Amino acid sequence: MSDPTISDPTTEAQPAPRPNGRKVREGMVVSVAMDKTAVVSTTDRVRHRRYNKTVRRTTRLYVHDETNQLAVGDRVRVQETRPLSKNKRWRLLEVVERAR
Repeated sequence: MSDPTISDPTTEAQPAPRPNGRKVREGMVVSVAMDKTAVVSTTDRVRHRRYNKTVRRTTRLYVHDETNQLAVGDRVRVQETRPLSKNKRWRLLEVVERAR
């Protein structure tokens, strides 16, 4: 029989992982002129409030690229993060597709 005073590490309750509420976007790299920063263009399709027409909205995100590995035309996935500079609030998660 097992002793109830000895705790088994496999049966102890593990803390639940915190849900990550940060936004994740996918877009195309349009500029790599700055050091450790890339500009990624993301396109969202939204419904116009009055006319109910689907409109495409483009947003330019400043993304932190620590190793300067991105090139213009790459398709990337980025995640929201703490402010890294005046405009930079996104970081690179992965390169989905390299430019040809």
